[in-house]
Amino acid sequence: MSSFRLIFKEIAHRRFNFLFSSLAVLTAVALFIFFHTTGVAAKQEARVVLKNMGFNLRIIPKETEMDKFYAEGFSENTMPEEYVYRFAKRKGLYYAHLMATLQRKVTWRGRSVILTGILPEVSPPGKKKKPLGFTVKLGTVYVGYEIARSLGIKEGDVIDLFGRSFTVTKTLSQTGSKDDIRIYGHLHDIQKVLGLEGRINEIKALECVCYTLSPEEFRKTLRQQLARILPDAKVIQLRAIALARRNQRWMIERYFSITMPFVIIVCAVWIGALAMMNVRERRYEIGIMRALGYGSGRIALLFLGRAVAIGLVGAALGFLAGTLLSITLGPDIFKVTARMIKPIYGLLGWSLIAAPAFAALSSFIPAMVAVTQDPAYTLREV
Repeated sequence: MSSFRLIFKEIAHRRFNFLFSSLAVLTAVALFIFFHTTGVAAKQEARVVLKNMGFNLRIIPKETEMDKFYAEGFSENTMPEEYVYRFAKRKGLYYAHLMATLQRKVTWRGRSVILTGILPEVSPPGKKKKPLGFTVKLGTVYVGYEIARSLGIKEGDVIDLFGRSFTVTKTLSQTGSKDDIRIYGHLHDIQKVLGLEGRINEIKALECVCYTLSPEEFRKTLRQQLARILPDAKVIQLRAIALARRNQRWMIERYFSITMPFVIIVCAVWIGALAMMNVRERRYEIGIMRALGYGSGRIALLFLGRAVAIGLVGAALGFLAGTLLSITLGPDIFKVTARMIKPIYGLLGWSLIAAPAFAALSSFIPAMVAVTQDPAYTLREV
């Protein structure tokens, strides 16, 4: 009789041991699939929330008086434009988008206007990102809602800003904020208008969600990175919703890192104990097989082959159970990205490889016990 037939006959004969062993693998695989799938959703949700909030890091000159900064909404001091290019050359920084700006409050046509120069966004080296906001071309401007309404400015008009002519590319929608009295232009154009060539007063950034640090460690690391690159600047972090989402994601990953090793150890002991029980129940059978000339390799194959079968069954059912848990519970946890919680079929292949290997490793010691049994001693007990 072939080894495969012996394995399947033994499984059918001792089905409860096989089912309980498969349940151990199923538990480990299901929890891994659940945590991984929801972890992907958590990361995506944090990214969506941060992106919807817009830039949430503000890097300003170090000498900025914060009371005036909060009152005006921007710093009166300036720093070199070159600072933003330092970021573009450095890898390993915790940001996803970066934009240099220059802002000044002026009186134009009898109105208080905030002239705002912006550069096209900068992305980390090798990670081109879709811009969060609009980009203004040289020689053109975007006009805020209130300025356009009160002065009758329309798209396509040519306006004069302190001796320089610009084409109005767009008049913006009402926001109910200071943005309604802004005139946006390309940074280099606004620098010339204000006589501040090569200067900026703020770098806006969006932090990335690609890290695995705790929120406290992240803020500390971010400030250390900025201190090394821009010693003459300070960073302000807008926390609010982003902090709550980041904490949620970090807690899930932390829980996963603590829980999974414990689950794996328990399941390994569980499988090993059941395999040892299987060896004890079959000791007379093993003795007869050894007496009939079955070698150690074939006997080991019977037990390890059974473990592989346990792993395959547990992996398939565990993937199904973990995916169902993710789809059922995930939308209640991650409401922003609920529709994006989908089965990750690539994990099925990895499960079908890793779970049998895990089950075989857990059954290795019992298999060696079976191989080393003395048939003469075993058969004397019959």
